[in-house]
Amino acid sequence: MGAAAATVVMDAVNSAQHFVDVFIIVYSLLIFAYVIASWFRLPYSLNRVQRFLYDVCEPYLRLFRRLLPPLGPVDLSPMVAIGSLYLIRWLVNGVILDRL
Repeated sequence: MGAAAATVVMDAVNSAQHFVDVFIIVYSLLIFAYVIASWFRLPYSLNRVQRFLYDVCEPYLRLFRRLLPPLGPVDLSPMVAIGSLYLIRWLVNGVILDRL
């Protein structure tokens, strides 16, 4: 029973790590797409895509815009947000591995 339980726990840990990795990669790509889309005026047919990116990314980026001082036209919040995502990934994976 001990070996079977250990296998189940390791499988759950592996699944959790994979979920965190994929989530952070996808969310980082969405932030990157949001930044690129904000540079250009998209056609009306892509307005829904731009609105989706705004609705998904803006609440998270707003957290960092409150903390960072304004630097004129330069917005550093996407870089800090993506960096913090990868820091969270590193911490979560480290905590999960340390607990085993």
